Formats: sequence, C-alpha cells, structure tokens
Amino acid sequence: MVEQTATLLEQYSVRMLDMLEWLSRYGADEQGGVTRLLYTREWIAAQEALCIYMKEQGLEAFYDQAGNLTGRLKGTNPELLPVITGSHIDTVICGGKYDGAYGVVAGILALAYLQQVHGSPARTIDVISLCEEEGSRFPLTYWGSGNIAGNYSMNRIPEVKDREGITLEEAMSEAGFGPDSPYRSCLRRWDRYIELHIEQGFVLERSQQQIGVVNGIVGQRRIRVSVSGESNHAGTTPMGWRRDSLAGAAEMISYIRRSALEMGDPLVATVGSLQPSPGVSNVIAGETVFTLDIRHIDRQMLDDYTDRVHQKLRKIAGQEGLDMSWEEHLNIDPVLMHPAIINDLQRIGEMAGISYRLMPSGAGHDAQVLGSQRPAGMIFVPSRQGISHNPLEYTAAEDLMQGFRILTEWLYQYAYRGDRHETL
Repeated sequence: MVEQTATLLEQYSVRMLDMLEWLSRYGADEQGGVTRLLYTREWIAAQEALCIYMKEQGLEAFYDQAGNLTGRLKGTNPELLPVITGSHIDTVICGGKYDGAYGVVAGILALAYLQQVHGSPARTIDVISLCEEEGSRFPLTYWGSGNIAGNYSMNRIPEVKDREGITLEEAMSEAGFGPDSPYRSCLRRWDRYIELHIEQGFVLERSQQQIGVVNGIVGQRRIRVSVSGESNHAGTTPMGWRRDSLAGAAEMISYIRRSALEMGDPLVATVGSLQPSPGVSNVIAGETVFTLDIRHIDRQMLDDYTDRVHQKLRKIAGQEGLDMSWEEHLNIDPVLMHPAIINDLQRIGEMAGISYRLMPSGAGHDAQVLGSQRPAGMIFVPSRQGISHNPLEYTAAEDLMQGFRILTEWLYQYAYRGDRHETL
C-alpha cells in the first residue's frame, strides 16, 4: 500500500510538470517568455482554464470580486477554518513559466492527490490562484491577496492606470469582476497559509540544498523620485548655470548605491527605471524620474535607511538648484513566517531525507500579506543560476517534485491529521 501511494504521488508530480508547460502557453510571447498581465485576455484565459481543470479534479471552483480563483476541497468539520495554499499566475513582461504558477499548479494537484488517496479532509483546503502579485500592469502589488486580507476594498479601488491610460477599475470591470459583479466578497477567514515557490535566487543552488524553509520575507519600500530642473539648449547654456535634472539624478543614484554597499547585507537598494525628459541629445533634461526599491528583513533598519536616503536626496537637490518630489507607492513591512510551520517543514524534510536550509526571502510574496493576518509559511525550490523574471527561468524536474512532496505532506498532516503528524 505504501509503495502504491508513493507511485501515485510520483505520477501526480509528473502531471504537475506537464501542467506547468500547458499553462505557459497562455501568454506565451515571441521572446520565448510568458506575459500574463492582470485582467488581460491572456490572464483571463489562463484563469478560466484553471477553473475548468479544478472542477475536473473534483474541486469546488469559484471566483471572488477581485478575480481570485479558488479550488476547494471541502472538509468534514465545518467548525475548522480552512488552510490555504496557492500563489499567482500573473507575470512580469516576458517572464518565466515557474514564478507563481508553480505554487498554483502544485496546490491543485496536491488537493487532487489527497482527495483520491485519503478522501475528504477534516479541515477544508483551498488552493487559490491569486489575481495579482507582480504589479506589472498597474503601479500596485498584491491586489489579490490584499483584498482577501482587507488591505484593499472594492469600495475604495485605487485610482491607478496602466501604460495605456486604462484604470484598474475599468480593466477589472471589462474582465467581468468588480463590486457590481455576481461573485462573492473577497474577504474571508482562514487558519493558515502556505506557499510553494521557486527561490528566484541562487542560494539553494550554490549551497546544494534541495529545499528552502523560509523564516521571513523582507519588507519593501518602492518610491518614485521626480527631479525637476530646467530644459535648455545643450550648446548655449554654460555648465555652471544649468539646472540639469539628469545630472542631479545621477548624483542621487550614485549615493544610493554607495550607501547601500556601506550598510551591507541584507539591505538592497535598486534604481530600476530612469526617465529623463525630453530625452534628446541636444537638450538639457528638465525633469528626470527614477524608481527606487529598498528591501530589508528588519523593519527599523529599513525605515532608518529609507529616511536617510530621503534626506540626502533632498540635500543634493538643494545643492544643485533642483526641486524634488518623493512619492512612496509601496510600503510593506517584513513578515516572519510562523515558528510552528517552520518546525513542521524542517521535520518533514528530515523524515523524507530531503536536504534543506532556513533562509529569508529577498523577494516579496503573497505570503507576507496573508502572513500579516494569520500564520504563514513558505517553501522554496532552487532556481538555476538564480535567474527569474526571465524566459531562462528554470528549476529542475527533481527539485519541483521535491517541493510538491513537501507541500502535499504538510497539507496532509495539517488538514487530515491535525497535531498527530502521521506521514503519507
């Protein structure tokens, strides 16, 4: 019986690999990557395909007003709050096939396997394909999990637009969601959340560990810095009389890099976008806008460094005769994963003979949003060369299968066995 169960689990693992390839066709782009932006045709088609697949696996499938898609394996004890797993299927532009999608696909098949082998759990298990995490189309992140956690509300939809001027509310309505849609409220109650994800870094690969047990997720500050000077002729304006916004921004960016290096790991600070205007060779840039992404596992250190940079950039602007605006559009605090879940995952790894390491997540995940409300945990699998958000994103089949095995075991123990911790 044990051998048959192990064989069946391996069969589900193989199905998971095939399903990841299948899902990557939705939004496949010419560069060999995957582009599925929130509420676009490609994203809608992928969610609907997953909805059909969930039903075929015997799960109850339903949407909420934001567009989160849930597959439910109903428990026999209605007094127990559900345990949730899942991730997201939205991508960056020309992203990889594993980021987010792995956690959704693995969650669906874990529930299908558990139902086939063990029937109904005592505690309901939900797998959710969250409707947005990346923030690639609109300048906001965690829209899906944020609505579940109550950080966002259908009564106060953020007034943000995409690159084509389409508002979030317009896109959501066009996709069939929103406060006037027939779907259920986003708010829900749950007991615990666990997310399976690729590492998106190279720590596991370089340390030759099979699994990462995440102990915390870094906090993030994302800022839009606008530097204003004066556009003028590049040939007739003396150097000493210029109000060159690009030159000022360059000095600011150099300071950001130097100060981050001085502070040291695990702080990271990144300027990922730089847009001088008018952006032509013979005109001094009158305005320059750049983005700033700051991350740290300790909230106080994150706040202190952010304040320090803010003050220094204003000082540079004043010295150069420039104006500066500082617009913070993301403020997410670090979130520690729950100690009991961490201990469970370590023990499962040890019992299965799977090597693991405790590690923080330098990338943001839905687990930090849901983990700010209820206990949460995360499982990482290695990423080849640490590459992610890229068509070259890759995780070996064996590593994907090991992550699936750990997730399935944890769900079994918690939803079927409670604190008795019997193995599959």
